[in-house]
Amino acid sequence: MLVELSLAVVLLLFVSLWVFRTNLQTVRPRNWAMVQAISDAYMTEHLARAEAIEFEVLVSGTSPWPAYPDSTTTDVNIGTLPNNRVITGTLVQTRQPAPNNLPSAGGTGTTLTNPARVESWLVQSHLTYTVGGRNYVKSRSTVRTR
Repeated sequence: MLVELSLAVVLLLFVSLWVFRTNLQTVRPRNWAMVQAISDAYMTEHLARAEAIEFEVLVSGTSPWPAYPDSTTTDVNIGTLPNNRVITGTLVQTRQPAPNNLPSAGGTGTTLTNPARVESWLVQSHLTYTVGGRNYVKSRSTVRTR
């Protein structure tokens, strides 16, 4: 009787380990999808800030998006998973002038090619983060013109 009971306990242990492993394999992709959704939401909000910032602030010397080749690099908190695990990443921001901008605005245009003196900038943000040992990069860009 003791042998049968021991075999039953061992069999129950193997079945419970198999069920536990299967549950982990089911939950892992959900965590990846949640991190993707959270990082997409973060970048969408960040893009909205880039579109809402006043143009004078955007092109100033204290802009959060400095003129390329300069950039700002910031460690950011992207969000939190249900198990209170914080998702962090690195945000890199820069802006590039349109080629037809006048030289005073970083371009090579002239008053003949740009008589209205239009000034345009490509505003870029790149987010790098790690999920499950793999690195991911998300990028958002917008064009600001005055």
